[in-house]
Amino acid sequence: MNPSERIDRLIAKLTDWRGKTFASIRKSILEADREIIEEWKWMGSPVWSHDGIIAVANAHKEKVKLTFSHGASLPDPEKLFNAGLEGNARRAIDFFEGDKINERALKKLVRAAVDYNQIKLKKKAPAGTRAKVHKSKRGYSRGPDAMSKTKYAQKIIFFYCYKCKDYELKTSPHYRAQKQRFARRRKAEKAKAETTK
Repeated sequence: MNPSERIDRLIAKLTDWRGKTFASIRKSILEADREIIEEWKWMGSPVWSHDGIIAVANAHKEKVKLTFSHGASLPDPEKLFNAGLEGNARRAIDFFEGDKINERALKKLVRAAVDYNQIKLKKKAPAGTRAKVHKSKRGYSRGPDAMSKTKYAQKIIFFYCYKCKDYELKTSPHYRAQKQRFARRRKAEKAKAETTK
């Protein structure tokens, strides 16, 4: 099953207002730019990309959340962003029951996100050229052709926060707290297993 089919199935399962809202958001995003690709990531999240991630959507109990990965860098004259406003990179739009979707403004925001991705891409070394790779002070390889520790870390910047029941940046204090809770739980389970032997 391809990502588009998975998103179709997700929308079909949302039999209340969230399904209609989700479908309208998806329609506006795809109409904004014909080259946008639909993806399915993070164990069940619809993602729209064009030269990088544009936005990710999630259906929650009382809302549909659309998160723009570089929302903080995008112009938002219509004030669509109403969540995650304190973040350094992301911004989100929370849609609630009865909310009317401003399709024109949403499409402009999506096009701005595509422009941002393309400008960011142009700043990188052009395809076919191999940038000089050098060692940093910590010894990790740097450059567009090197899979550095930093570059790998940037690829996996989200985690699912069980406390907020939403995706968060790994820079969030919740990430460290959740990681510590899981570590304590594993340690307790290991100790329990050893005592039962």
